[in-house]
Amino acid sequence: MIEPTVTMPPKRVRRPPPRRSVRPPREAVRFRVLAVVFVCAACGLVYELELVALASYLIGDSVTQASVVLSVMVFAMGVGSLLAKRLRCRAAVGFGLVEAGLALIGGCSAMVLYASFAWLGESRYVVVAFSLAIGVLIGAEIPLLMSLIQRAGRSGGPGSPADAPSAAGRTGRQTSLGEQDDAAGTVADLFAADYVGALVGGLAFPFLLLPWLGQLTGALVTGAVNAVAGGGLVLWVFRRDLTRRSRALLLAVNLCVLGVLATATVLVDDFEQAARRAVYGERVRVAVHTDLQEVVVTGGVEEPPDLFLDGRLRVAGRDEYRYHEALVHPAMNGAHARVLIVGGGDGMAAREALRYAGVRSVTVVELDPGVVRLARTDPALAALNAQAFRDPRVRVVHADAFRWLRGAADRLQERYDVVISDLPDPGITPSTKLYSEEFYGLVARVLTDSGRFAVHAGSVTDRPRTYWTVDATLRAAGFTTRPYSASGRTPGFAAGPDRADRTSGTERGPGDWGFLLAVQGGRPPALGLAPDAPRLRSLPAGTLESAARRAERTRGAPPPPSTLVHPGYGA
Repeated sequence: MIEPTVTMPPKRVRRPPPRRSVRPPREAVRFRVLAVVFVCAACGLVYELELVALASYLIGDSVTQASVVLSVMVFAMGVGSLLAKRLRCRAAVGFGLVEAGLALIGGCSAMVLYASFAWLGESRYVVVAFSLAIGVLIGAEIPLLMSLIQRAGRSGGPGSPADAPSAAGRTGRQTSLGEQDDAAGTVADLFAADYVGALVGGLAFPFLLLPWLGQLTGALVTGAVNAVAGGGLVLWVFRRDLTRRSRALLLAVNLCVLGVLATATVLVDDFEQAARRAVYGERVRVAVHTDLQEVVVTGGVEEPPDLFLDGRLRVAGRDEYRYHEALVHPAMNGAHARVLIVGGGDGMAAREALRYAGVRSVTVVELDPGVVRLARTDPALAALNAQAFRDPRVRVVHADAFRWLRGAADRLQERYDVVISDLPDPGITPSTKLYSEEFYGLVARVLTDSGRFAVHAGSVTDRPRTYWTVDATLRAAGFTTRPYSASGRTPGFAAGPDRADRTSGTERGPGDWGFLLAVQGGRPPALGLAPDAPRLRSLPAGTLESAARRAERTRGAPPPPSTLVHPGYGA
């Protein structure tokens, strides 16, 4: 008997609903790693710029300090890359410790550097040490990140099993080429994120961190950001690559680093005040940070004030009259109706020029408005400059003197009988261009035919080469000069550009100021005082001639003149 065949209806197979497109774990990991590379690169460049800025401020000669910091740091980055090879087998924990160390050292670098200068009086070796340490840690970042991101690429995500290769669709050669392409793409992505982060850090330092937070707090905040980014990447994205002990270690280290940085941030104001007292003494009356520099006024109620600009003694209340009388009055021996003062934001040079009844106008070109504001409003400084900025004959121009003189020379309307260069010593890098042949050529264009030009040129005895370089530069610009000097410096701080040359105990700073009186033409100017000169305390009859002979005794072989592209001054 044949049984009938029963045909069953086909089973309906329920298909799963289509999945939404999910970003592959590999790409998500790559994106997070590149984001951290961006942040760490920005922090690393902030550390570099912080060291350069603070070293230039504390030591002087910004060109030298930038060269030392950057060259040492780039060398150390190469060393760090080599050392990172030993950590590639434990890349995750290695990168976490490197970032924690970088955050701590980079964040605290500014405070330690300032402390070494304030209490030890020396900071050159500290700058080199921090450049080495930060460079080594920055150099170790990229190799470790390469290991992490390649591991994530091979496994499809951190800590997940490796993808099984398809034997049917690939040949060994295709796999090799794919891995090479992936490695090349990874390198390109890492360096792109690194360079863009460096750009952001380089722009954030001068435009955000420095004006808003200052050097010390800015470095500490940068360190905290660095610690959070580096520690967060390892403890979150690559947590499966860590043992339980490694996770606990990294968590404890990062919390300690953040605690140290937070504590330092809370105490930074007290630290800065203590360091300032160590540098300037206990009698700090005013301390302000302008957009360009630190301005500090010291002294008691009953004594003349001292004015410091970026830590360098600019005006010593006890004997500043020796400097300003010697600078201004020899230049007034002739027509002096219109006077131009380059620098001189403290008002002392203007005070001396205003003592002549024949002066109709005094133009002061000062770059920093904060100095003029303090000289106008601080009772001690205003009394010392005899309220010079309240005189209606005085006009203050806040501008770069080089740029302003170019405009004045092009207009050919402003001609002066007397020009006085009351500037910091020529070894200080920002003022070097105002001691150049090009600048003196601009001065010659705004002087009258019989005009006289007085230049402060640094110490004759302590830095004779710098002094005679100013003389050679004036001569190259078409001036004929008469050198002279004035004695009387306040010991305890260097006269020149190097802040680290603070003297102590029995040591003394340079004992003189050097000046040059210049006129156009081939005949040297007469070194004397005008018939209507007021009574002076420091320039009796015969003093100028003896000062000229004293300066001439230091003359040696003539150095080359200083130009913008070939500066001849050094610290």
